[in-house]
Amino acid sequence: MTPKEVRIRLESLAEPSFQAFTSRLMPGVEPVLGVRLPKLRGIAREIARGDWRAYLAKAREDSYEETLLKGMVIGYARAPLPEHLAHVAAYVGKIDNWSTCDSFCCGLKMAAEHPEAYFRFLVPYLGETRDFPLRFGVVMLLNYFVDAGHIDAVLSLLQKARPEGYYARMAVAWALSACFAAFPAETLQTLQSGALGEWVYQKAIAKILESRQVDAETKAYVRQMRRTVMRNGCAEKTGK
Repeated sequence: MTPKEVRIRLESLAEPSFQAFTSRLMPGVEPVLGVRLPKLRGIAREIARGDWRAYLAKAREDSYEETLLKGMVIGYARAPLPEHLAHVAAYVGKIDNWSTCDSFCCGLKMAAEHPEAYFRFLVPYLGETRDFPLRFGVVMLLNYFVDAGHIDAVLSLLQKARPEGYYARMAVAWALSACFAAFPAETLQTLQSGALGEWVYQKAIAKILESRQVDAETKAYVRQMRRTVMRNGCAEKTGK
């Protein structure tokens, strides 16, 4: 399937109402054609079964969907791990919105097949200050490494992360809430360490309180933590 054929196919699947809905979710991202994710995934699987290398070499990035599709193909294509990671690294530099980032991460199932090599690959992204490279690293940890074998390392990386942009900060807070749901005792130590900026801390607390995976008694304790910090203050204020 050539890039031109892909574009024609995408345009045939576009829905004006869905285009308007998607554009509202991602202000500033354009053009958006309005193709639903399941349809994009179907096309990506089809491409991945064929000469996906030729497709990636010439793939267009002239719309949100074309860029998203390229990331999906990287996730579905079967390649040796070094080649796969090279494609991933190149793609991360193209991410310019939260939806592309999170959809890309969800498709990188090879992380579950090669966890230790993939974890080493991700560590440098946690030292990023740029919004979307850092969000990529955090969302990958959230999706594939909140487990007994990695929780201490994950929490350490999240604690040391210095997100500057909104989407990276939100990802760190989201990841901390997921860690808390699975490993409350370990995550509580990170939350109480004082190493997190106030914005990330407060947003993590809010997300824990929203979680259906945390019981009412634990939420009552966490709610008191929020009240205490709001009364006494935290070391850093980041605004937004």
